[in-house]
Amino acid sequence: MTVTDPCRRRLLGLGALTVVGAAGAGGPLLGQPFAATIAAASDLKFALDETLALFERARGQRLQAVFGSSGSFYAQILQGAPFALYMSADESFVFKLADAGKTRDRGRLYAYGRIGIKVPPGSPLKADGSLKDLAAALKDGRLRKFAIASPDHAPYGMRAKEALEHAGIWKQIEPRLVFGENISQTAQFATSGSTDGGIIAYSLALSPQVAKLGRFELISDAWHKPLAQRMVLMRNAPKAAADFYDYLATAEAQAIMTRYGFAVPR
Repeated sequence: MTVTDPCRRRLLGLGALTVVGAAGAGGPLLGQPFAATIAAASDLKFALDETLALFERARGQRLQAVFGSSGSFYAQILQGAPFALYMSADESFVFKLADAGKTRDRGRLYAYGRIGIKVPPGSPLKADGSLKDLAAALKDGRLRKFAIASPDHAPYGMRAKEALEHAGIWKQIEPRLVFGENISQTAQFATSGSTDGGIIAYSLALSPQVAKLGRFELISDAWHKPLAQRMVLMRNAPKAAADFYDYLATAEAQAIMTRYGFAVPR
């Protein structure tokens, strides 16, 4: 569904929420009920798929992950959504849940994320992390539409807006923005040809599925607030969720996160 206002165009629906089991349809515990459900920021899609599969094989516990926007999950958990573990792309949402008495504690940092510019094949834009070419495209008419995640509730959208403000082009580019409900949907918009490109998560850009769809370059992390990603267990989280929380601190799990471009706290 598309909603248009005088300022901007939002595309909603496709890819807004994804649910996966620990090891996919062919997992070794197929048919076994899920022991817990994880609410995970959508920049984790590929890294967490791999991590959950390894955890299932090593521990024999089957978890499911639901991927979406951190801000949307925050609102759902406040309303009583039955998630056991919340993996946010912005630690401020975790702190708010802790202050509201929804969590066991204030959680733990599990990664720092990065953003960059992604352009699909045939785009008139360059994958220029300085955003100078994007600014030039605004002036010379090359730019039609450009994708970022919604700054209203998606941390990667908030950081994209800050980077565009730092480059001095936010007001000029805002009328041409297409807003994804989360960073996974934004990556779809940026690579499908429906836009000229977009600002997406480094972790998604490194995935084989996205890497082949055009060019990518990192944007300086000095241009925006840190993407400090924090996870936390809910007060009634079962043991399986707590076990996975601990597993994410292992060298095996951290190696996967590093491979997908995350900086892992030591």
